[in-house]
Amino acid sequence: MPDLDFRVEGAAAVPFAATPMLAFHIAATSANPKESIYSVALRCQIQIEAAHRRYSEEEQERLRDLFGEPERWGQTLRNLLWTITSATIPAFTGATSAELKVPCTFDFNVAATKYFAGIGNGEIPLCFLFSGAVYYAASDGGQQVAPISWSKESRFRLPVQTWRNMMEMYYPNTAWLCLRRDVFERLYEFKVRSGIATWEEAVERILPAREEAAKS
Repeated sequence: MPDLDFRVEGAAAVPFAATPMLAFHIAATSANPKESIYSVALRCQIQIEAAHRRYSEEEQERLRDLFGEPERWGQTLRNLLWTITSATIPAFTGATSAELKVPCTFDFNVAATKYFAGIGNGEIPLCFLFSGAVYYAASDGGQQVAPISWSKESRFRLPVQTWRNMMEMYYPNTAWLCLRRDVFERLYEFKVRSGIATWEEAVERILPAREEAAKS
């Protein structure tokens, strides 16, 4: 039965995709360099290992929405599930490379987006947990299938600038905010009633009043 190892070697933004997307470069290696692998149906769970890096005071402030007050981070700073994705690796012998493509969202209701946006610089520690199935040549010339062990994993530190550059490529100087429908309708009514041309102007009109109320 094949024994495959997987290692994440790099990441880059995918240009011209329908949505923002990162491609992680995966090296797949067989313990038996002469064994013919027909294909691999690879499944991967990606976790953010939030406790595996240090945070500046500014980053701690930005991440309060996720982990609470910094004094409590000893209890609240835990791994975050980013996503589950998959890829098909074609036939190879010995070793090959593949791309694991991960769609990314700029929705700030999603924990991973809050985390990525809250990191000022440096790297994001990720853990890739692999599973799936490998199809290979049987001794009688037929085809067999075997599961990929859940123990197969790889760690990779994603430069936060790679994520920022990707989002800037797709949403230049823009951020997305998802609102509950009734809140959106109230904001839209305010925008129309006030004769405001853009959403930015509507929010900017509201913010000073709220800021002044918070100071008093």
